[in-house]
Formats: sequence, structure tokens, C-alpha cells
Amino acid sequence: MSLRPRSGEQVPPLTAQVARASNPGGTTAIWVRDRLDGLWSDEDFADWYPRDGRPGLSPAQLATVCLLQFLLGLSDRQAAEAVRCRIDFKYAMALELDDPGFHHSVLADFRDRLAEGDRADRLLDLALSRLKEAGLVRERTTQRTDSTHVLASCGI
Repeated sequence: MSLRPRSGEQVPPLTAQVARASNPGGTTAIWVRDRLDGLWSDEDFADWYPRDGRPGLSPAQLATVCLLQFLLGLSDRQAAEAVRCRIDFKYAMALELDDPGFHHSVLADFRDRLAEGDRADRLLDLALSRLKEAGLVRERTTQRTDSTHVLASCGI
């Protein structure tokens, strides 16, 4: 399987219109797309895939599905079904409404690639740096490791 980057995809207009109409208050998936678009790009995963072979699914999209899967507590089957059936997931992944999705085993294969070497750490560092750039995460301040301040605030 090879990588054919498709980063920078815009949400198809009909998908955006239907997602907004059916979820006026938004959902977690819509929030992720609106606020974290560009967290990953396919180019960030270029060294994970060979240059030749059958084109694979977008790793940036698979990373987004894995993030949503974690946030919503979904199994692989449930996450793959959400991509196939839920409008807000199609919106988050910039898919056409008639996109058929993928088989749930693709997520396990993606996580296997993620587990190789230091890829998970590199991906997390990349995500954190982009979240900081977007102002969604602040630099860590001094943390207290003792519980006396908690006990004192409770009057104990």
C-alpha cells in the first residue's frame, strides 16, 4: 500500500450543509474538524508508507478517526460504522455523503504502523506543537506534586 497525499481537502459543500442542518449545536466530530483541521497532514506520515503500490487511505483521516474513536469510546467496528453512516464523521473527514467508508480492520493496521519505532511519540509531539500554535494548549507551568495544597483548600 502506498501513500497518495490528499491533505488540504475541503469539506464538500453538500456534506457541510447537511452536517450543519442536522446538527445545529455541533458534535464532537464537527468540533474536531472546525478547530483541529490541519492537526495532521498526509505528508506527516510519508515515511510510514512505500512510494509504490496500491494507494491507501489517507493516514491523516485515519488518525482523525482514531482520535474520535478515543474521544467517543468507540470500538473499531463502531468507528468504521460511524465513518460509513454518520454525517458528522463524514464532515470531520471531508468526505462526500455517499462515501462508503472502510473496513474496521484498517484501524488496527493503522495502529500497528503507529506502534512501530517512535512513531507514536513523534505524532503526539507534532499534534501538541500544532495545538500550541493554535492556542489550544499552553506551555506547562510548575506543577505541585504534593497534596498539601489540596488538603488545605478543603479545610482539612
